[in-house]
Amino acid sequence: MIHHDFANVVPMRLPPLNAIRAFEAVCRHGSILKAAEELNVVRGAVRQQIDTLENHFGRKLFTRDGRRLVPTLQASAFATAASAAFDILQRAASELEGAAPGRIRLGVPSAFAVWWLMPRAADMQASLGDTVDIVPMTVVEPLQMHPELDAVIMGGEYRPAAGITALRFMEDEFGPVATPSLAATLSSDAAAMGAMTMLVSRSAPKIWDEWFAESGTPPVVFSRAQEFEDLLLALAAARSGLGIALAPRASIEDDLQRGHLVAPYGFISRPSGYSLCCRTPDAKRPAFAALSGWLLRCGMSG
Repeated sequence: MIHHDFANVVPMRLPPLNAIRAFEAVCRHGSILKAAEELNVVRGAVRQQIDTLENHFGRKLFTRDGRRLVPTLQASAFATAASAAFDILQRAASELEGAAPGRIRLGVPSAFAVWWLMPRAADMQASLGDTVDIVPMTVVEPLQMHPELDAVIMGGEYRPAAGITALRFMEDEFGPVATPSLAATLSSDAAAMGAMTMLVSRSAPKIWDEWFAESGTPPVVFSRAQEFEDLLLALAAARSGLGIALAPRASIEDDLQRGHLVAPYGFISRPSGYSLCCRTPDAKRPAFAALSGWLLRCGMSG
């Protein structure tokens, strides 16, 4: 017979919960001040909790990059696990209280919301009821950076973190776009774009580099570049004739059909498309299953 002597079992010593909470908030914000504002405490209290955690582990958890605090590689992995654990605890507590959320706060890239999702909003409501709150995102960030959201739509190459489930619901293509009058001045050689103004979005700063690499087109040296806060503004500038922008096709399909924009060098398929990302425990909830099904249906139909 095997005897279990529980009196001699040494329990694992976990760090204080408040210290983990403060650490996770600093990792998300990169700032003690912003973490303190979120937690509604003074900066000194957050610093004290970080000191407690560093003493517990016997190592420094952050390095400094200018004014931003950056977690070390090991600390970053711990922060990801802590964020997923807090999400699980929060939802488990809601279920225990009988207050599981019935609505979904969905973060959506601004351009994608305006030109793909909102034209389908009536169909969404007819299919899902009034269960989804659409939150436009100027700067698209992963779900673990936004505890106030229930799900986000991510585009491009995206690898979900631990505790996050991602469902790809639509492929996409992308390419340079301009007004028909500007496009008429171009030749078949993409180097001709160099005479134009390159319109760049700070929310997708590498999209031009990605297109050059994936299309096999030699990088073009533009005569001028103009930056905008998000892709929504960059595409509006392209529509006004200010220059040439690099656009995901899903965001400008209506402009193409109406002839407001043309793609002088066509579109190429992206390695990935758009994904609905939610916390793994939420993926099995009926509301998320219904939203996933609707996105798959609409995404496949274009």
